[in-house]
Amino acid sequence: MQGKVIVVTGALGALGKVVAEVAQSRGARIAGIDYAPSQMPATPERIEIGGVDLSDAAQAKTAIEAAAKHFGRLDALINIAGGFAFETVGDGDITTWQRMYALNVLTALNASRAALPHLAASSAGRIVNIGAMGALQAGSGMGPYAASKAGVHRLTEALASEWKGKVTVNAVLPSIIDTKANRADMPKADFAKWVTPQELAEVILFLASDAASGITGALIPVSGRV
Repeated sequence: MQGKVIVVTGALGALGKVVAEVAQSRGARIAGIDYAPSQMPATPERIEIGGVDLSDAAQAKTAIEAAAKHFGRLDALINIAGGFAFETVGDGDITTWQRMYALNVLTALNASRAALPHLAASSAGRIVNIGAMGALQAGSGMGPYAASKAGVHRLTEALASEWKGKVTVNAVLPSIIDTKANRADMPKADFAKWVTPQELAEVILFLASDAASGITGALIPVSGRV
């Protein structure tokens, strides 16, 4: 990671914070992009760009260009920005499907489209997306979320094919991530069976590293230690 310039979307969320912190601790320079506002001053090692709706292509492009201008280049994009909704198909609302598509597919699509010219200019351009194991076979109440994450899987494969030889594009497919929010929503679950943000960060950052140069178009399940 030493010297790499990495854009992390959703950088102020539970997973994004961990990924950014681990990458920076290993010598990477970080551009964090998030919908939430940020007051952190820019430094040579890190810039945070808050208040960005990545489902809007123009806002995504402006944020990515600001990151590229600050550091002079981009080496990797980690698309963590997204959302979750639990709602059955029959009793749900069509707006939930639209919101999941915007939060999970459009954010990754718009950030990737904006970043790809910069990543292709790098000697080791990388994109890592966040899919979901729950999108491989959707259960009751998982329709809107699973459909949107399945879209992320197909986006990953298409970009990997289109940019092969220039930029690698892969996705990690976590099971339930061990966060405060998920523990609050599922208090009776066995948290030991969930994947931690730290475990997931290790896989994400491997895929963003030079060592992963031979991997592209992969959808990698990450289910934790149990």
